[in-house]
Amino acid sequence: MATYSLPDLPYDYSALEPVISGEIIELHHDKHHAAYVKGANDTLEQLAEARDKDQWGNINGLEKNLAFHLSGHILHSIYWQNMTGDGGGEPLEKDGTGELADAIHESFGSFAKFKAQLSKASATTQGSGWGVLAYEPVTGRLIVEQVYDHQGNVGQGSVPILVFDAWEHAFYLQYRNQKVDFVEAMWRVVNWQDVARRYTAAKERANNLLLAP
Repeated sequence: MATYSLPDLPYDYSALEPVISGEIIELHHDKHHAAYVKGANDTLEQLAEARDKDQWGNINGLEKNLAFHLSGHILHSIYWQNMTGDGGGEPLEKDGTGELADAIHESFGSFAKFKAQLSKASATTQGSGWGVLAYEPVTGRLIVEQVYDHQGNVGQGSVPILVFDAWEHAFYLQYRNQKVDFVEAMWRVVNWQDVARRYTAAKERANNLLLAP
């Protein structure tokens, strides 16, 4: 049976300073993300045992645990790639990300309006969670979603292409309880090249969503 593994960081722990400290990146990746990977694999083993024994008393809890840990693993895997020490600004034609820039303008009216919506969605997610820019394959537009506790207000079939981690473990050592300040700082490390590649890939795979036979 296939299992999940912790991806390597695409940069050194200190590469995103001063926006995110090296200490946070090390703890976040090596401890928190690793825990989601272990949790997903452990839950898969428990589900396999339930199938073998035909014992389903804890099926609801196991399915919820799998969704929680697997979502944590997937979102963090995107998160690391979404950031770079040379990032920030906004997608532009001259940087080869013009198609993404056009899609953001078409879906939100302007980059400024999109930035305001994703910032507010990230900073106001109830409890722990994420702000997400996703490609919605039915209409082919971009949408902003909130993910709380790794299970939240998401459209079925939507593909995350930019994620802002708003869990306290992502910022508290450096920003304390000022989540809004952390979210604002995040815009300085966004890797628009990575986001643009994810947008292109999501569009190419849109037909994989089966809405009718």
